[in-house]
Amino acid sequence: MFELDGFEAGRRKIGGLGRFAALLVPALAFAQLAFAQVALAQAPAPAPAVDTMPPPAAQSVQDQPGAQAAVARLAVSAQFASDRKPIRSGLNWRILSETADGSAPRIVARSADATPNFMLPPGNYIVHAAYGFASGTKRISLGSQGVNDQVQISAGALTLAGSIGDAPIPAGLLSFQVFVPLQGNSEGRLVTGEAKAGDLIRLPEGTYHVVSTYGDSNAIQRADVRVETGKVTDATLHHRAAKVTLKLVATAGGEAFAGTAFSVLTPGGDVIREAIGAFPQVILAEGDYVLIARQEGQVYSRDFKVESGIDRDIEVLAK
Repeated sequence: MFELDGFEAGRRKIGGLGRFAALLVPALAFAQLAFAQVALAQAPAPAPAVDTMPPPAAQSVQDQPGAQAAVARLAVSAQFASDRKPIRSGLNWRILSETADGSAPRIVARSADATPNFMLPPGNYIVHAAYGFASGTKRISLGSQGVNDQVQISAGALTLAGSIGDAPIPAGLLSFQVFVPLQGNSEGRLVTGEAKAGDLIRLPEGTYHVVSTYGDSNAIQRADVRVETGKVTDATLHHRAAKVTLKLVATAGGEAFAGTAFSVLTPGGDVIREAIGAFPQVILAEGDYVLIARQEGQVYSRDFKVESGIDRDIEVLAK
């Protein structure tokens, strides 16, 4: 069961996917993102990362050759849509000028400051604020007296972790994919496939499907997670898996043969993992397996069982 403690941050502990009811897709937030992408078609920006770089100074048309002498100040800031609290980091601003001939708007200024000031000629502009994978857009008419305005963004943030029972899994052994579910398809649209444990992933408000992979084999856990505007949700996915060390030995507990080729199969014969070495380590989901070892033209095998949280050696006797 989910619990969200406090106003700015929450804690979610997640088991299997079956514990969660089907949740709504954050369609409105992604429709807004699609609108911004159309506006930026002539000068697409790189996809936002989960971690922001140190902000560069705001740029404006004053830095461009032939800029007009008469300019006014456009001061902008961003707020969370739910509570109007200011967003103080993680923002990337783009200012686009509207054209009288109906052609596509063009970017005339950009900044990664939290509250930038742009010096621009009076006119009509589109202000676009990107907050990770979320964004907000507003049309502003800039007069000679200047404008101070705010953009509202319906966004929160998500951090991910994994555990075996009560023991946390080292961040380097985990990888995450985050999807926007579509009707009848929990993995409808990939948002990010490269999230790491502890990353702050800024997202539009809504429900997301998270796939957690422990190691590089079949230790996979899934869950649906709700992101709320203005809050950081900490989600921990609980894996049922263990790390096993594969060995080919002449006698039980003996020295492992170097250069052995191992294959880990399901009881039905599907290959889960292959490795070569004296004692390679493999992370496997809880369950039954068949281990095949090949050494100097000889083939040896044994059945074994993986129990969650119990790391151990799996020895194959060369006889």
